[in-house]
Amino acid sequence: MEAFSGFAMSSLNFLSTLFVFVIGVVVLCVAVMLVVDLTQKKDAVRRNYPVVGRFRYLFSTLGEFFRQYFFAMDREEMPFNRAEREWVTKSARGVDNTVAFGSTRNLSPVGTAIFVNCPYPTLDIDASEPSEVTIGPHTPHPYRTQSIIHISGMSYGALSTPAIRALSKGAAMAGCWLNTGEGGLSPHHLEGGSDIVFQIGTAKYGVRDPDGTLSDEKLAEVAAHPEVKMFELKLSQGAKPGKGGILPAAKVNEEIARIRGIPAFEDSISPNRHPEINSTPQLLDMIAHIRAVTGKPTGFKSVIGAYGWLEQMCQEIVARGEESAPDFIAIDSGDGGTGAAPMPLMDNVGLPIRESLPMVVDILCRHGLRDRIRLIASGKLITPAEVAWALCAGADFVASARGFMFTLGCIQALKCNKNTCPTGITTHDRRLQRGLNPEEKSVRVMNFVNRMHQGVGLIAHSCGVDHPRQLKRHHVRIVQSDGKSRPLDELFPPQTPKLDLDQVA
Repeated sequence: MEAFSGFAMSSLNFLSTLFVFVIGVVVLCVAVMLVVDLTQKKDAVRRNYPVVGRFRYLFSTLGEFFRQYFFAMDREEMPFNRAEREWVTKSARGVDNTVAFGSTRNLSPVGTAIFVNCPYPTLDIDASEPSEVTIGPHTPHPYRTQSIIHISGMSYGALSTPAIRALSKGAAMAGCWLNTGEGGLSPHHLEGGSDIVFQIGTAKYGVRDPDGTLSDEKLAEVAAHPEVKMFELKLSQGAKPGKGGILPAAKVNEEIARIRGIPAFEDSISPNRHPEINSTPQLLDMIAHIRAVTGKPTGFKSVIGAYGWLEQMCQEIVARGEESAPDFIAIDSGDGGTGAAPMPLMDNVGLPIRESLPMVVDILCRHGLRDRIRLIASGKLITPAEVAWALCAGADFVASARGFMFTLGCIQALKCNKNTCPTGITTHDRRLQRGLNPEEKSVRVMNFVNRMHQGVGLIAHSCGVDHPRQLKRHHVRIVQSDGKSRPLDELFPPQTPKLDLDQVA
């Protein structure tokens, strides 16, 4: 009994000493912060309200997470709301993604798309799969694909190794392509056996000479991989039109530097445009050169702002012959995403896809080039309704980056530019990458593509067509400022090719 009492007393003394020690440490820390805050001259809040003023920054940091999980309604968040993210996540997991009671979507905001259902919808037995589309019919190696949804450009470097591996394998299982982004072709892109679109950015990563110019030898080496089906010349992207790619030095490890052909552990900043392309003829010449070296379909990616140059391009193509046309144009939206971009460009430059896509379609139609040049739409199109709208507007395909990031487990933490992504998708911290299992996530990529096709098919069949690629502008109406909707083909009337007056005469 005495031994127990002695032990209890010693334990109590230890806890008391520990408590006093902890209190002393806390008091010391508060005293240090008090002195620091009172003497520093950079922050007025901390100087006027020492110690307590620090909570302002803590709450500001935590606020974005509290809003996301506790306060924001299902349709309120930006850039993607909870309803959109949950549809993608549930589809990727292969679980039930139906909803009950009623839609939470407000159908009255201007620009809302409302599809026109048919009184006699297509029966399931009459429905068919999306038709196959050929890209680059004049090339030695045309590319044919049936899939509507594809993976847009995300560089190895911006994305982690397990993320690229999951996308590669998932794309192969789903039958869609995987765009490399401007960071070059890595072994991880090839690992899954998917179809690859190799993107050539302004820095020519992966196909550059030491001085940054395009290397035909390296270009041919990339084209020799049977998995590489097409080449995309990136002029600009929606999140940073007029600005090149930005990869912080923290992400430029030795492997990434080797693949890109740049120094390791230094900021990787691409030029804001291709120095050798300064006009429409030079653009077509570069496309023709890449196509001649690789023998594969070649097109370009651009966010649309000014559009007179597209008219000039079409006129130049007609003069040269339709073989000179780009095999595809990937149109990015002004509200597109990226790992890092200046806010002025991300917020205020470039047309949104809902305006630019119909415009480009009409320009090509006026010059009789719509059937020659395939169109890929990109920019926050991650649900069946958005993809169906793009098909109605005239797109052949939709490409998504952030949609597929959600399939990998992205929680929209908005840390893509930090190397601290908590899901392991956009970080090269091996500890954080452990949570991303490529085998499991690749299945989710496949599920998302399958559910997307199924969802777009539901809309198409409701509109009375056999498969999604039969959707036209008259199948969708757009809500206007007066609260009423108007057909898309009324807002953007069908265009007919211009007559060649010399031939008519």
